[in-house]
Amino acid sequence: MPNQRNKWLPREPSAGVSGRVFLIPYSGCGASMYRRWPPQHDGVDLLPVELPGHETRLAEPNFETYQELAKLMVAGLEPYLDLPYAFFGHCGSALAAYEVSSEIIRAGLPQPARVYISSQVAPQDGPFGRFLQMTDEELAEELATLSRQLGAEPNPALISFYVEVLREDVETNKRYVVPDPFRLTCPITAIGWTEDVEIRHDTMGGWASCGETTFELLPGPHHRFIEAPPDLLRLLCDGLGRAG
Repeated sequence: MPNQRNKWLPREPSAGVSGRVFLIPYSGCGASMYRRWPPQHDGVDLLPVELPGHETRLAEPNFETYQELAKLMVAGLEPYLDLPYAFFGHCGSALAAYEVSSEIIRAGLPQPARVYISSQVAPQDGPFGRFLQMTDEELAEELATLSRQLGAEPNPALISFYVEVLREDVETNKRYVVPDPFRLTCPITAIGWTEDVEIRHDTMGGWASCGETTFELLPGPHHRFIEAPPDLLRLLCDGLGRAG
């Protein structure tokens, strides 16, 4: 593995692990949104991914399509695909997880053991979600709410700045129109949440057209994932852990 720090990974992958889960940030956010997550679970590295145009990479241009992001991410993460691994994405970032997996498979690289899709409809069923119709003021309120859920009182100046990033991510989601999605050769787990009012779990059935799909329903609201709930950690590391 390379010695130079990889800009996609704020934390260097650990030695001696049995697998890796790459955690893609929610729309408008960076890798720090996984600050409550442990670095490892059951011998599996949990690795937040930093995206161009976000947080520590604000000087870089944001991506305009998930397909563009996928090509960049594959190039950045390829050195770390030498162990069994998975992608996790929630809401908009679930589409990025699907696209990067598609790109990896097309490129003939070692494919993911599994792709975890949380709280998102399948590509052919979107674009979908109330964020797509929100004004910048409404998006700012959503960022403030998310900041509080992450344990920080929102800073108005930062919220005003990051709403521009979120707006770009929302526009990327709006452009994502995929009537005939690529079928993955790796398995998919589609995760719904019992109290999710953003994306109901019964709207996620279309993922079965995108690959062999298992459906899971976990307790909690839309943003419960940021707490690193034990049931989610067990699910993500299933098959990658030391006992897997």
